[in-house]
Amino acid sequence: MDLSDLIPEGGAVVDMPATGRKQVLHALAELAGRRLGVSARPVLEAVTERERLGSTGVGDGVAIPHARTPLVDRTCGVFARLRQPVDFDAVDGRPADLIFLLLAPEDAGAEHLKALARASRLFRRDDVRRALRAAPDADALQAILAGAVKTDAA
Repeated sequence: MDLSDLIPEGGAVVDMPATGRKQVLHALAELAGRRLGVSARPVLEAVTERERLGSTGVGDGVAIPHARTPLVDRTCGVFARLRQPVDFDAVDGRPADLIFLLLAPEDAGAEHLKALARASRLFRRDDVRRALRAAPDADALQAILAGAVKTDAA
């Protein structure tokens, strides 16, 4: 299982220097704008609105902010490993340093949920989280997310 069909080339960033949730979401919206060819401001607004509904911190240092938006015609996303963990109100109380921003078309009900479930399963794996945290650069992050780098349990 991988996320290669969701994350475009250059859609992963290593050591993003954000210090708060708002700053992380803003930086990820900008990355999405550059890599997915969408306008960053509406992405930020959609994701921020979804964050108001409840935490997207899933635990173990992972957050999966997500939103449905008319800006995209397929489910897609971008990924960042943060330089310093940021509070995403995760159920385990741990701040997040591995952030996957997922965007889906407004009418992608089941597809959106399947992508969320797939990302959640992948990030639940300790070997994947360790590999992402140890990755030396963005290319290595992208390779891990694409499943090109074999992890302990792969």
